[in-house]
Amino acid sequence: MLAVIRIPIMFVAFILINLIVFMVCICRPFHRNNVHFAGQAYSQMAKILGLKVVVRRHPDVSASTPYVFIANHQNSYDIITICKAALPGVVTIGKKSLKWIPMFGQIYWLSGNIMIDRKNSGKARDTLMVAGKKIKERRTSVWVFPEGTRSYGRGILPFKSGAFRMAKAVNEPVVMVTASNLHKKVNWNRWDNGTVLVDITAPVALTDDKTMREWTDYFQQQMQQKAKELDAEVAELEKTR
Repeated sequence: MLAVIRIPIMFVAFILINLIVFMVCICRPFHRNNVHFAGQAYSQMAKILGLKVVVRRHPDVSASTPYVFIANHQNSYDIITICKAALPGVVTIGKKSLKWIPMFGQIYWLSGNIMIDRKNSGKARDTLMVAGKKIKERRTSVWVFPEGTRSYGRGILPFKSGAFRMAKAVNEPVVMVTASNLHKKVNWNRWDNGTVLVDITAPVALTDDKTMREWTDYFQQQMQQKAKELDAEVAELEKTR
């Protein structure tokens, strides 16, 4: 019964938030803080779903320092959960097909995000170099989902190495952003759908003591471990509810 009320409210909220974000992006196209503003705006919809999103940031992570952020990619709810962790001065790398989504695609483009053609590996590599150039010239951070696709409850999938090659090329540290598991945890008919913990870990510089493949595997293993820790913490929180 609750879903009958929630769905139209969520629909109206999504339209209104998109309009607000769109107007902000029109007024300041490609502004360095558009993605941060959008992440904060979309995260407001978590309240309608009965979700509490808690973002924890390591004190060594500064909003004024450029990083390559890597984040786990679970499902379509990511836009209202893990994206809340996007700091000022960050842009994301997403698939080029996003631009065809009415309004959202235009918002994504006007926010200054970088669109990548996954069907063309040569163009994809060129796009990563453009992202690296943006980091150097504009001192922005770049947010990447290194799994390359949504996991849909399959845990942390194997990482692609592009984000780490870019971090090494521009000599900027990698920061890991991990959200607790949300797969099949949202029930539209349940008032309280619990807590999502999002953890932003300390920056890690890519030194020469590991190969690029080793760094890629290292971060995948670190994110797997962090996800397990967050899931265990959420489980403890749910016991006390």
